[in-house]
Amino acid sequence: MSIDLSQFIPSFLEESFEGLELMESSLLNLDAGDNEIINSIFRAAHSIKGGAGTFGFDNVTEFTHLVETLLDEIRDGRRDITAKDTELLLVSVDCMRLLIEAARDDADYDQDKITETTHLLEQTLEIDGPASHIEIAKSDEDTQEPAGKIWHITFIPEHHLVQTGNDPLLLFSALADLGELTLKAKTDLLPAITEMDATELYISWELSLISDASEEDIREVFEWVEDECKLEIVELEVSPKSSSSETQDSLRNSASVDPEISDSQTALVTEQPASAIQSSEKIEKIEKNKTKTKQDSGSIRVGVDKVDSLINLMGELVITQSMLSELGNDFEISKLEKLKSGLDQLLQNTKELQESVMKIRMLPISFAFNRFPRLVHDLSIKTGKEINLVIRGEQTELDKTVMEQIGDPLVHLVRNAVDHGIESSDMRIANGKPKSGTITLDAYHQGGNIIIEISDDGGGINREAVLSKAIEKGLVDSGATLSDSQVFDLLFEPGFSTAKEISDISGRGVGMDVVKRNIQSLGGRIQVESQPGIGSKFKVNLPLTLAILDGQLVRVGTEVYIIPLITIVESLQAKEEFINKVSGDMTLYRLRDDNVPVIPIYQLFDLPADTKEVNNALLVVVEADGQKVGLLVDDLLAQQQVVIKSLKDNYQQVEGISGATILGDGSVAMILDVPGMIEMAMKRAQEKQNEHILEGALV
Repeated sequence: MSIDLSQFIPSFLEESFEGLELMESSLLNLDAGDNEIINSIFRAAHSIKGGAGTFGFDNVTEFTHLVETLLDEIRDGRRDITAKDTELLLVSVDCMRLLIEAARDDADYDQDKITETTHLLEQTLEIDGPASHIEIAKSDEDTQEPAGKIWHITFIPEHHLVQTGNDPLLLFSALADLGELTLKAKTDLLPAITEMDATELYISWELSLISDASEEDIREVFEWVEDECKLEIVELEVSPKSSSSETQDSLRNSASVDPEISDSQTALVTEQPASAIQSSEKIEKIEKNKTKTKQDSGSIRVGVDKVDSLINLMGELVITQSMLSELGNDFEISKLEKLKSGLDQLLQNTKELQESVMKIRMLPISFAFNRFPRLVHDLSIKTGKEINLVIRGEQTELDKTVMEQIGDPLVHLVRNAVDHGIESSDMRIANGKPKSGTITLDAYHQGGNIIIEISDDGGGINREAVLSKAIEKGLVDSGATLSDSQVFDLLFEPGFSTAKEISDISGRGVGMDVVKRNIQSLGGRIQVESQPGIGSKFKVNLPLTLAILDGQLVRVGTEVYIIPLITIVESLQAKEEFINKVSGDMTLYRLRDDNVPVIPIYQLFDLPADTKEVNNALLVVVEADGQKVGLLVDDLLAQQQVVIKSLKDNYQQVEGISGATILGDGSVAMILDVPGMIEMAMKRAQEKQNEHILEGALV
């Protein structure tokens, strides 16, 4: 019976990507002489290399071996790490990621980049690495000492070892990379052939290794199986004046190795790469199943406390269900109070279960923020600017789905901050600022939302330049009076940019319409604040999850709609003295210091309604993108949490509607897209105004 290793590939991929993140963040924070960080980087590379060899990802294994060799020289003190080495290792991490993603997706990768980086690694190792070894060998050639320490290793695996996808021969191949290896298989525990189980492992091994490696290095080879075997590693004492042949004799004696077996086994281990040791049958199975990993939807690591909470709640639900079932078997009116109590308990348990399930999907936003230290590091080198990145609130939790979709908009905003927000060092010094600019990423909870702020201490946004460009493009009238927030919102118009030169990094405003659209698709909004000479701040407001929404139910005619509570400012009954009509058939309502446009929902969606006049009607004042409007409704119903269902997935995208939900009575209610409705209403008002102008011109 052969083991299907493909079932372990998703776990390997997840651990590999975590290892790459650790390598990248550690390299960015590396200080000269920090051996602990170097060791952690080496261990991550070593684990990736070992796992890749196990699953037949040969290109990953071969490339990572070069990276591991360079790291080994650095941690052993044979090489002083330089800025050039750090940059090379960072590029190597990128290449490892490319190779692993290609293995995951069974896709092609940038072969030129891999080849170029491989050449640089080989060149670095050839020029700087072996020279020191050659000098040592020459100075010691008269002593004829063995090329390293002699280690005796006893390896007794548990019988089920191969069932977990571990192959002892691959371990021996990794040991052979450390030095000269000899080994002997011990078969004294083999049962009678009639009692053998093909899935069990009955062989143990005695090994001897001549290597400069430390005991820790050797144990790292066995780290994946250390809890599934008995492992003893002992350094043997050898006279420093022993000849090479005497050392080999001592080695064979200490390991009790039959010379004939030793020679053949050594050839097998030291001359063949890990991939050659695997059986062709195993490799074929892995190749056939590689494509399965493409369909893997990912995984979430969940704390044990969250799982325990779910189990406890399920126990409570079972108890409540049992009680209600008992009442239902022989129900009498005298048991009505007990039934109500049981239903209340069921409601409470359901709410707690819902909250616990939602917490499982919540991950620290550090998963999204982790990419930015490297991004800023690379861009600062490319632009020649000195930039410090400050990250706060990285433990703030956000739904996994939201986090995956917010990554690209955040990258665009950070690139803008580097390229066009932060000034050059000379300009900063001339303006009395520190030479190094600062970009700050901050995340925190506010009500039922998460706020992500991307701020910089650069030159700020030139308000007049933005306004002039908007007038030039015909986006606003030359005589229009706009607030700062309205001017900065123009940055999100398609194709809008004030940049005099278009760089390959970004352009303040280029693509910002896509940023805004992506954020709005998540039910969020973005606001801009800026002060000349002080800096800019982009504030992204997002719901914690896309699965559940706190909403206000409203009725328009016979239809029920849901307005997200996050958008509601207040509800009121309109009074005639505060109502004004303006051009374009637009009605404004005077709300304290604001003139709020009124949007009759029945007109927007062509519905019959009870109330068609604003006077004495119910207005729900909502706000999106800094714009307040009043939604005209017939009645306010309950507030409740609703489960969001996508219209796009189940029907098609509808303008002004962000999704749908099923209410308690089984009916379907639409969830209003407030920013989309405002945009629809403004377009219609503009169209009507243009019609009136055209009619006037014709008359």
